[in-house]
Amino acid sequence: MTWLTSLPAVVLVVGWLALALLVAAAARVGVRALVPAEERDRVPQIATPLMPTLGASFAIFAALTLASEAGYLRAAEGLVSDEAAASSRLAWAATSPRVHSEPIHTALLDYLRNTRAEEWKAGAAAAGDGPVTARAIARLERTVRAEAARPEVGTPTGTELVASMDGVTSSRRARIAAASREVPALYVVTLVVSGLALIVNSGALVFRSSLRTSLLIVGVASVVGLSLALLFALSAPWNGPLLVSGHPLDAIIGNLKSGFFGAG
Repeated sequence: MTWLTSLPAVVLVVGWLALALLVAAAARVGVRALVPAEERDRVPQIATPLMPTLGASFAIFAALTLASEAGYLRAAEGLVSDEAAASSRLAWAATSPRVHSEPIHTALLDYLRNTRAEEWKAGAAAAGDGPVTARAIARLERTVRAEAARPEVGTPTGTELVASMDGVTSSRRARIAAASREVPALYVVTLVVSGLALIVNSGALVFRSSLRTSLLIVGVASVVGLSLALLFALSAPWNGPLLVSGHPLDAIIGNLKSGFFGAG
C-alpha cells in the first residue's frame, strides 16, 4: 500500500473521484443489464432500505479513520518538535562553562543536516539506516560523551550533556518508529468496500431515471472518492503528499549556523 500513499495529492483526488464515478455509472448500467425486466420493480424496494445502513456504515468508518489519521499526523509533527527541543537543549548544554562547545555544535549541525537530507522521506524515514546519518549520530555521541568525561567539566554539567544527548537519540528513535507505522490493510479494505457498496446502491436506485436525474448520485460518489483520497493522503506523513514539516529542525539548523547558541 506504500506506493498508493506516496502518490501526489492531485493523482489521489483525480484517481479516487474517477473510480467512484465509474462505479456509479457501472452500477446504473449494470442493474439495467443484469436484472430481468420482470424483477426491476423490486430493485428500489431492496435498495432504498439499504441506503441508511450503508451510508451510516461508511460515515462511521470514514469519520473514525480520518480522525485517527489526522491525529497521527499531528502526533508526528509533535515528535519532530520534541526532537528539535532535545537538539536545542543539547546545543545550550554545550555552552556551559569549561565545555568546548564548537565540536558539539558542529557535530549536531552535521547530524541534523543529514537527517533532513537522508532520512526524511520514503523508506529511509522508516528504516532510519541512512549510512551518512548513522555516522553523524555516532560522531555526535562520541563528541558529547568525550566532552562530558573531561574532569574540568564537572559532574553536573557532564550529566546535563549526556542527558541532553540521550534526549536527541530517544526522540530520533520515536520518529523512526512513527514513520514505520501503516494503516492496517483490512481496515482500508473495509472502508473502500463500504464506500463502493454505497455508490453501487445509489446507482441501483436511479437505474430507471433519466441521465440528468441520475447525476444526483454524483454527489455521493464525489464524497466517497474525496474521503478515500484524503485517507491515503493523511496516512503516510513521511511518504505521502501531506509530508510532516521539518521546520522545527530547520530552525535549529539555522540557529546553529548563525551562532545563536554561542557562549557569549
